This record gives sequence, structure tokens and C-alpha cells, in this order.
Amino acid sequence: MSMDSTLTYSDLDWDILWHNARAQKSWSSKGAEEWDKRAASFASRNHSSAFVSLVLARLPLDNSLTVLDIGAGPGTLTLPIAQKVKSVTALDYSSGMLASLKEQAAQARLDNIRTVHGSWEDDWSLFGIKQHDITIASRSLGVAGLKAALHKLDHYASRSVFIIDRISPTPFDPEAFDALGRPFNPGPDYIYALNILYSMGIHPHVDILKLETANRFASLDEAFRSYSWMFKDLSAREEVLLHRYLEGRSQVYGDGYISIQRAVPPQWAFISWEKPGNEIR
Repeated sequence: MSMDSTLTYSDLDWDILWHNARAQKSWSSKGAEEWDKRAASFASRNHSSAFVSLVLARLPLDNSLTVLDIGAGPGTLTLPIAQKVKSVTALDYSSGMLASLKEQAAQARLDNIRTVHGSWEDDWSLFGIKQHDITIASRSLGVAGLKAALHKLDHYASRSVFIIDRISPTPFDPEAFDALGRPFNPGPDYIYALNILYSMGIHPHVDILKLETANRFASLDEAFRSYSWMFKDLSAREEVLLHRYLEGRSQVYGDGYISIQRAVPPQWAFISWEKPGNEIR
């Protein structure tokens, strides 16, 4: 294959490259109904997540701020953030996730959270959403139009924007794909967002969040349910192979929980920038 010797960085369209890479990924994006079904288990697994602690430690929060959390899920970040700020608007396209969020907010007696059932592609102004001090997109940028999503994040923030995006192969386990005999193409990760932001004239800060290589589960069955989420249309044979893989990787703790050891630790890119006039000095 020949290469155009005149090609430069400015000739690259990272939004098109993002679209092409998504088309080649070996995993399937989940629809709203699939996330509805997972709402309860997803919420319970995130209560004591090390991921949440790492993110919260990097967010400059105080009780004067308004926050827009896009792809809020069951409130993984919304709930702890709401305890520190003036108000949070939580947007998600899964009604099941939002129902779980509202239930937990009621239990915690948090009355400063507004939930909005909507997606990245919707016109947020039709929901009455206005600029917030801070916009956040945590693990929710698996969208077809990445550049449009980044423009929205920037437009709806008056002070700061925070993104937590995947670093390949996170959140997937390539060795599990190998155990099932399936090819693994992780698809695009945070580097596409960085390059699109650069093309927009935005030069963000990037920090790397590295988690432990072991994931804790209450049982092998719970581990299987979590791992099967990585795959589309598991056959009966593949279910057996996945169970066998997890058993081989598992270690039992004294409290009855088990851990599944991964060869590659999950890593996330914490991307942030200040709006003009609000730069940190």
C-alpha cells in the first residue's frame, strides 16, 4: 500500500476514524433495554468501587456548583457528587438506570438531583437543560458521533469539563475472548477524543486511573454474569468455556468473595479542561 507523502496531521478526520474503528470492534454496543436489565446489579457493584474514589478525588467540588452528568447510569457518580454540590442533572437513555438512581437518592434523602431520560443525540434544550458549571461524561462516550458529543460537553459547561474514557483494552479482558476462541478488536479508545479535542482548539489535562488487576465478585455465577456482558450471543459451548476460564482465574477470599485475576489492569483516562476565564492558576 502506498502512502501519500504530502499527508499531514491536519488532513486526518478523527471523527471519521472513530466511526471506522467502531465498525471494526469485536464487541457490540448495548441498547437502552439491555442497560435497563442490568441496572440493579450495576448499581450494587459500584457502591464501593475504587474507580469512584479515584474520580471523586480529582473533581473540584463545592456546594455552590451545578453539575450535568451525561450517561449517569444508576448514579455511580451522581449520588456521591450530589452530596458535595448545589445540584446535579443526571441524563441517561436507560429508564431502568434512572429508576435505580432515583430510588437510591430517595433512600439517601438527596433532593438536589434532577433525572432526565434522554440520549447524546437528543436536543437537550428541549428538556430544559441549560449550562451547568461542570459537565461530566464518565464511561459514556461510546457514541457514533464523538465530535458532536464533545462539542455538547463543552457547550453546556460554563467552568469545567471532565471525561473518563477507556484505555484499550479496558473494560474488556482479551484473554477471555481468547479462551472462547473469539477474535478481539477493542475498538477506539480515549486517544480519538484527545485528537478531536485538539482539532477543536482544546488542549486538556490527562491523568491515568489504574485499577487493580483483580475483580471481586460474590460468586462465580456473579463473575460469569459480569463477563458474559462482554460477549454477544454466547453459545452453550462458549458458556462452558467461559465458566472454565473464570474458574481457572479465580481465587477465594476468607470472606467468601472471589477474585478474578486479569493479565492487564483496567485503566481509564481522566480528561479535563477549563473554559476560558476559569483556568486554574
